[in-house]
Amino acid sequence: MKKEKKKKLKILMAMILFAVIIALVQWLRGQILELEVSGNRVTENAAGQNIVIIDPGHGGSDSGKVGVNQVLEKDINLVIAQRLKQLLEQQKVEVQMTRESGESIADSKMEDMCARVDMINRSEANLAVSIHQNSYTAESVHGAQVFYHTSSKEGKEAALILQEALKQLDPGNTRQAKADSSYYMLRKTERPVVIVECGFLSNWEEAEKLETEEYQIKIAEAVCSGIITYLNKQML
Repeated sequence: MKKEKKKKLKILMAMILFAVIIALVQWLRGQILELEVSGNRVTENAAGQNIVIIDPGHGGSDSGKVGVNQVLEKDINLVIAQRLKQLLEQQKVEVQMTRESGESIADSKMEDMCARVDMINRSEANLAVSIHQNSYTAESVHGAQVFYHTSSKEGKEAALILQEALKQLDPGNTRQAKADSSYYMLRKTERPVVIVECGFLSNWEEAEKLETEEYQIKIAEAVCSGIITYLNKQML
């Protein structure tokens, strides 16, 4: 009888252990599934919140810089901005443009600048990127450079990332991201803003490159890469 009882007890203990194991496996599966669903939600929500404003500088009667090859800054700004918009949208980033045609936003220069700033301030943008071209009295000066407001931590981080991305296009470019508190766009905006000077129209070689579709695409790709890197870091 004792042997029979021991045998039944062993069978009972084995059944209980088996039931516990089954329950544990089911619980673990449930936890894994919950984590996967939660992870997907985080990714989708973060992607949905990524808004970037692209500001093609100048427009209309305000041509901006005039290149040594007579190319107008306003035209190059717009083409690069449009290509950048396409690239960002392919990465599921919502893009808002301050202008989408060759015209300016307002009649006067001051009204135009105020309208751009107002659009940025009323938005929920993670970042605003103003596209420009540079110029200098010495023709030898060249290289893309990114500016940010002196007191903007987010602007500085974005500028440093974009500067490194742009340097990949020109190993000879020794320029660094630079803080500034005088630019109206940087002073008056409440969102993180950077100004990307894509190159010098006063330099023959750079002006010629900036006029080509191939180089405009490369600039847009570099800026896009930098923006995506910045947005991903903000999500961490």
